[in-house]
Order: sequence, then structure tokens, then C-alpha cells
Amino acid sequence: MHKSLLSASLFALALAAPLAHAHDAGDIIVRAGAITVNPDADSSSVKVDQGPLAGADLGGKATMSSDTQLGLNFAYMLDSHWGIELLAASPFEHDVKLKGTALGAANGKLGSLKHLPPTLSVVYYPLDPKSAFQPYVGAGINYTWIYDEHVGSEASANGFSNFKAENSWGMAFQVGADYMLTDSVMINAQVRYIDIDTTATVENNAVAPGTRAKVDVDVDPFIYMVGLGYKF
Repeated sequence: MHKSLLSASLFALALAAPLAHAHDAGDIIVRAGAITVNPDADSSSVKVDQGPLAGADLGGKATMSSDTQLGLNFAYMLDSHWGIELLAASPFEHDVKLKGTALGAANGKLGSLKHLPPTLSVVYYPLDPKSAFQPYVGAGINYTWIYDEHVGSEASANGFSNFKAENSWGMAFQVGADYMLTDSVMINAQVRYIDIDTTATVENNAVAPGTRAKVDVDVDPFIYMVGLGYKF
């Protein structure tokens, strides 16, 4: 009798344990970890758009450095397969450099800028919701807020000032996976691609009064994040 009850209990636990891993409707998932933005920047040539030299093409390209910060995800499950997710992070800071321009003094580090990349996505989990391993794909929209642009000390000494970059709207795509360590705790890894386009401008009155140059930059970063999550 006792053996029968023990066997029945173990069988019930075996059936119940996988169910505890399920992402269900109404679940809230919070993830945090290290997130790296790696720009795959491709830019137009640098052109003078204001001042007596307007229309001059200085050639060259703009590049941006990578940065790693604290990343945060907040997800709400609509059912066991579909969810809505918001990406947030502490501010990223990138160095902006120019290379190959006809104006030699412009080459090198122009300055730096910060940005925040809030991204709202719909995510889909294709596997059985009882599985501890939950890969997913997602797509959504990103708004990149660029701020705190400033010219570097060397560029400033060469007459550059008033560095600005426009904010950006764009599509975002991701793949990722959760692995449930307990009923609530998970490890997570994800990769994103975000369409970020901006136009940057900088002034240089040392070249000629009223001179301003601009460059269009397709930032288009790949974003990598690893961390832990908790399901409420």
C-alpha cells in the first residue's frame, strides 16, 4: 500500500514538474544582464551643407565604438506562446570618429554621444510551454534617443563645435532563449539587430565662418545580452 502511494506520488510530481516551467498567460518576466551594442556603421561621405563652402564633398567615413551597459527586459505573456517585451538599458556612450576626409584636421576622434534604445517587440515561443528550454523570436519598433553629444578636446582645439545627432525610429529583430533553472529563475541569452539611422552635424568656424558639415550614418548595430531572469 505504501509503495503504491509512493509510486503514485512520484508519478504525480513527474507530471507536475514540467508544468511548473511553463510561460503562461499573465506571467511577467524581468531579465537583467550585460548588454553590448556593437555598431555596424556605414556612412555617407562628409559634406559641407552650410557656409561659404556649402556643397563641398570632403569624402571619408564616420565610425562608432561599441559599449557595454546594464540591460533590462520586461515581458508580459499574452498566452503560453506569445508575449510583449520592452528592452531598456542604462545609457550607452560611443566615440564617433572620422577617417579619410579631405580636411585632415577632421580625421580622428570627433567626439562622443550617449543614447537610450527603448524597443517594444512582440515575441513568439514556438516550443511546448512545459519545456525548461524556451527559445523565442521577436520583432518590433525601436526609438533611439541620442543626447549629450560633445566634441572631443583635440577636435575642439581644431575649431570644431556644436556636434549634434538626430534621434531615430527603426525596426528591431531578435532571437533569444530562456532556460529555466527553477520554477521562476532562468538564464537568458539574446541577439538583436536594430535599424538605427542618424544624421550628424558639426560646425567649424576656423575653416570659414558659418561652416557646418554633415554625415548620414547607418548605425545598424547588433546587440548581445546575457543575464538572469525572474518570472512572476
